[in-house]
Order: sequence, then C-alpha cells, then structure tokens
Amino acid sequence: MITLKGEHIYLRALEPEDLEFIHAVENDEAVWEISNTQTPYSKFLIRQYLEEAHRDIYDVKQLRLVISTNENKAIGLIDLFDFDFKNGRAGIGVLIKDEVNRSKGAGKEALALLINYSFTHLDLHQLYCNISEENTTSIKLFTNQGFEQIGLKKDWNYVNGSYKNEYLFQLIKN
Repeated sequence: MITLKGEHIYLRALEPEDLEFIHAVENDEAVWEISNTQTPYSKFLIRQYLEEAHRDIYDVKQLRLVISTNENKAIGLIDLFDFDFKNGRAGIGVLIKDEVNRSKGAGKEALALLINYSFTHLDLHQLYCNISEENTTSIKLFTNQGFEQIGLKKDWNYVNGSYKNEYLFQLIKN
C-alpha cells in the first residue's frame, strides 16, 4: 500500500515472523513506562496475539504496525489504540526499539504516514497521545507533527517509586 510507504521506511502489518522482535520489545523493561506495562509477556501469548493481528480495527479497536526499513528490517512499532469510530478519534503511539535507530527520522516518518492514513483512509477527526512530562524527545516528535498540548495529568503514572506527570496532546484534522 503506497499510503504506508515513506522515503526511508514503510509501515506493514504484523507477521508470524515478528515473534522474536515483538517479544524483545514487550519484554524490554526500559520501555515499560512508555507502554504502561508491568509484567513480561511469554512467546506463547505473543504468538496468540500475532494469530489474531489480522482482525479489523473496527472489531478490536486497535491497529499495530511494524516500522520497517526499506531493507526489510523491523526497527519499531506504531499503534493506533482506543479506536472510537463514532467520535472519529484514536490514540497513537510510536516506539523505535534500539537507541541506534532513534533520532534518525524513522519515528517522524512513521508518525506522518500513520497520521495521513488515519485522516484519509480511516476518516478520523482527531488523534491524541499521552506523553510523560520528562519525555522531551516524544514531545518534540509529536509537536513537530502539529499535535498541541491540551492538558496535564498530575501524578498520573507511578514509576519506580514516584508519581510522574503526563501531558495529553491532540491533533485535529484540518
């Protein structure tokens, strides 16, 4: 699908071959704060998830895509979640797995592709994201794509023994 292909990366559906990659992402404690995860996932559970990944966004209310280089290397994931067809909105999240692949434009390109897809193909009215106050890289990524900070949730997430604030950002379709 040309809509999900950029200059340096493309977004693709999950495949059974993504088991090891997804297992590594979901069990990386360094990103648990971002994904609001507290426990590891087994390969068995991830395999079951991959078997159901073909289900329609209108049914499961989420869409997870792999961010892949043009050389077919999986480097991250991008998600639509809490898909609300009636109100025309969904949450969006981006993760580039390894530090070596970050800050090279893949997240920016993936986000732009999914925003375009969401507004043109899914006919969404708005997208939103939740970002920790300390995550300045993600704040910059989303604000550079037109997201506006619309709220602050104080003491929202309990992480490593203390509460952290979280911003709510929103992008409304022009």
